[in-house]
Amino acid sequence: MVSLLAKDIMNTDVLSVGPDWSISQLADFLLSNSISGAPVISEDNKLMGVVSMTDLIRHTSMPAVDACLDLKDECYIHSHESQYSPSEIESSRIDAQSLVTVHDIMTPVTFNVNEYTRIQDVADAMLRGRIHRVFVTRDESLVGIITTMDLLSAVREL
Repeated sequence: MVSLLAKDIMNTDVLSVGPDWSISQLADFLLSNSISGAPVISEDNKLMGVVSMTDLIRHTSMPAVDACLDLKDECYIHSHESQYSPSEIESSRIDAQSLVTVHDIMTPVTFNVNEYTRIQDVADAMLRGRIHRVFVTRDESLVGIITTMDLLSAVREL
């Protein structure tokens, strides 16, 4: 195990998301792939950040923001009730959640290692940062991912 490097245990089939994805699209993606997080990759294939179920849950469970939006929405609707029918008013509602993108909720800081980082150092970074995944990069481009499950699998193989 002492000689194992990041390249020996990393997964090169990295599932990533785009910064412009909606949070609904993100939730579907994470659930359908049975993963808890993914790197956010720009159009030029650069690592922008990471987004996880924790980010998604944190964002969707902010009742104070929702209540404030509902209050403004109701105030606006009541001021126009006499001019529009109930169906026209209902169709004009904007779902604030649909306007939120991955870029809005992602964590822009990532833990990156290169392919030649010892897995002890990878594990150390994960423990210190209390994170579940590190990204393996080469020339600022993503080439792999190491998750806690990958580390456990490596330990099991010893």
